Amino acid sequence: MDVKPQEPDIENQTTESQTTETQATESQTVAAIDLGSNSFHMIVGRTEHGEVRPIDKLGEKVQLAAGLNSEQILSEEAQQRGLECLSRFAQRIKGLPQGAVQVVGTNALRIAKNSQTFIERAEAVLGHPVEIIAGREEARLIYLGVSHLLADDDGNRLVIDIGGGSTEFIIGERFEAKALESLHMGCVSYRERFFENGDIAKENLKKAITQASRELLNIKKSYRKLGWTSCVGSSGSIKAVLIAAKSIYPNKDELTPQVMNHLLELLPKLSHIDKLTELGIKKERCSIFPAGFAILYACFEVLGIERMTFSDGALREGLIYDMLGRIQHEDVRERSISAMQERYHVDKSHALAVEQTALYTLQQVAKDWCLTHSHFAELLRWSCRLHEVGLMISHTQYHKHGAYIIQHSDMAGFSKQTQIGMAILIRGHRRKIIPEIFVEAPPSLRQHLIKLSVLMRLAALFNHSRTDEGHPEFTIKVDKARIELFLSEDWLQENPLTRADLEAEANYLNRIGFKLSLN
Repeated sequence: MDVKPQEPDIENQTTESQTTETQATESQTVAAIDLGSNSFHMIVGRTEHGEVRPIDKLGEKVQLAAGLNSEQILSEEAQQRGLECLSRFAQRIKGLPQGAVQVVGTNALRIAKNSQTFIERAEAVLGHPVEIIAGREEARLIYLGVSHLLADDDGNRLVIDIGGGSTEFIIGERFEAKALESLHMGCVSYRERFFENGDIAKENLKKAITQASRELLNIKKSYRKLGWTSCVGSSGSIKAVLIAAKSIYPNKDELTPQVMNHLLELLPKLSHIDKLTELGIKKERCSIFPAGFAILYACFEVLGIERMTFSDGALREGLIYDMLGRIQHEDVRERSISAMQERYHVDKSHALAVEQTALYTLQQVAKDWCLTHSHFAELLRWSCRLHEVGLMISHTQYHKHGAYIIQHSDMAGFSKQTQIGMAILIRGHRRKIIPEIFVEAPPSLRQHLIKLSVLMRLAALFNHSRTDEGHPEFTIKVDKARIELFLSEDWLQENPLTRADLEAEANYLNRIGFKLSLN
């Protein structure tokens, strides 16, 4: 891979002078888009007195997961369905600033090998970044969306959301989740597997329920031990089952084992998905209804659910409230960083010193290196705080251990792309720089990450001695791949170890096309 610095191809997206937080605070209108495996959803709302008032909701059945082949490649046809939907969403959010729109992809984009291709096309249509979130992060956001629309009652609640490619299970109390799981079963994937020809035979239902039950064994013991006082469903699939139930029991506003058993007996008698409209199911949802029902039936049976109500709150609402929390400085990402520092016994004072030096350096070069977007400062700050997590495993090559931990941990509030970015900076903050470590980053961000890596390396180097004096006063100037450091001669003479480190660093950087000089 050629990693010699080039002019970034997203300069127009990264040279705004205002930070994301400032922009979002000034804008009273915010939006969240959920690129689900079955449907794409968007909510637009206005923030008022710490609350969000929805003013518009849009949703389309894109069935992205149906476009995945056996090799997990997303077809061009499925991508086009998604892009056409997003072009309509784009019109509604036109004019909203960066930071006021959150866009996330879920299971289909998590598993698609060519998801980055679709993401780049989607970003071009929307004008806003698209992030892929892990299953447990999806579960956290779903719970956040549901809990804000329910009464603030005491006691644990179980929330279940059946999506197109995965099903999320959360036990929490009020606004805090206590258990988060995402299982690989969804209404689109199960339709393809068990109901491909549209027949609702009893045998097909039994096979789907059995498979879902096997998946649920992974969480059965821990979830039933934790327990809950109420159970809430939050997805379109569960809403459809409730609609079908009300066609039989008009006065019922909840699902019970009795209702689920009645539907289990009734569905095979209808024989085909085309007849599901007799139960009030919308035509566009008929094909995935049996699969969603089978998953939900297994949930009732394995987890011992006695009754389930429904909430319109879901992932998109959770995104909105998560965004509002960031604006109000209640950022769950900061809690995640602190938790990781505690878990891996990070030297917080040293991490803070490295962070301060890195940001001091970034401030001087941000404009010339096109790193003015607030996301780059955040990425650098978080990476500095966690750059020594690998020491908990071993002092030898701890930067490699740390990168693996950060990339593969479940970190609330963080997208897959952001964790990869942090892992790259941690992996490259010391010793020789391996060009291959930047391959996992999106092509449009690689050059930015290389430059951030250089800044983080210098910050770690200036704090190598772990003194309480902080970094020296220095000036740094850059011109593409040229880096000039201006330090007083007296300081360099008093700190020969740092001088030797800087000379060695010049050799490391020269191997990837940068020229570092001391003045």
